[in-house]
Amino acid sequence: LDNKIISNSTHRARRDPKRVVFAEADNYKVLKAAQVAQEDGICYPILLGNEDKIRGLIEEYSLGLEDAEIINPKAVENRALRKEYGAFYHKMRERKGMTRYEADQAMRERNYFGAMMVHLGKADAIISGITRKYKDVIRPALRIIGMDEEVNRVAGMYIMMTKQGPIFFGDATVNKNPDAQALIDITLLVAQAVKNLRIKPNIAMLSYSNFGSAR
Repeated sequence: LDNKIISNSTHRARRDPKRVVFAEADNYKVLKAAQVAQEDGICYPILLGNEDKIRGLIEEYSLGLEDAEIINPKAVENRALRKEYGAFYHKMRERKGMTRYEADQAMRERNYFGAMMVHLGKADAIISGITRKYKDVIRPALRIIGMDEEVNRVAGMYIMMTKQGPIFFGDATVNKNPDAQALIDITLLVAQAVKNLRIKPNIAMLSYSNFGSAR
């Protein structure tokens, strides 16, 4: 069943490859993932980060990403693009106290820059989180891309591959101490995500973990 999930997802992605932003492209693991995705024909990678470092890794490990689009949000040559994206971000957040300078500065950060690419239709998705804290990845996504109009909550979902098949855990990342309505919302969101993978969800509810960083 695990292989079936991967093969089905790969087959569907090949039919309509998307433009995917890899926000931490100066990391070898991220570049390797981008290489595999490109070679499998499931996406067109857009690499964010220091171009010299990224090209150095591509050459060192023969990753075959020479023709991939590379953007360094901090580069001088991208100043005009930062200001363009910053203007959109400022419009979104000006009523919440954000200045135009702060909005422009935010676009130097790859998660904000990549999220704005998705919002403006310059990319279809963004992948991040291997070197950043969860909150530093989800905050730009929520502020810029936002939620689907049909939902009023966001939730995280982990997929664990086991010998008995895949197990989907939600929400272990976003909602702390959920009340009854929150539990309902999270359950429905995760169930829909599982259905999108063409799996019929069987649902179980778990309570608190007995270790970890949350009290």
